[in-house]
Amino acid sequence: MADARANRFVIHHHTGHGPDHWDLMLEHGHALATWRLQRMPDSDDPDPIPATHIFDHRKSFLTYEGPISQGRGQVRIVESGTFTTADRTEDAWSFVAQGRAVQGRFILERPTGRGHAPDQWQLRVL
Repeated sequence: MADARANRFVIHHHTGHGPDHWDLMLEHGHALATWRLQRMPDSDDPDPIPATHIFDHRKSFLTYEGPISQGRGQVRIVESGTFTTADRTEDAWSFVAQGRAVQGRFILERPTGRGHAPDQWQLRVL
């Protein structure tokens, strides 16, 4: 189902504990649905980005930069903007992003086939 209302999104670069990664957070209700990405999204890159759906974050993370609790490193905002949902199901979320650099239509989807954990997704440019 499509949602014409613009919501906010943020991408954090997470460093200092384990390999660097990027957290994509999409405003959804009273929280931020969050996926850990292996690389920064690029509107011109057609290759899927492996993504892990992790716990929802508080909306305060839309503007938070700094240390993460329990010594899990640092986060800094590398992108932010708004998005509208084009379609959303249990296995896919397509949206149109309007950020400073990340712009256009994207889809987060669970890969098809056997052997994928339920939290494994991928982010693609449409």
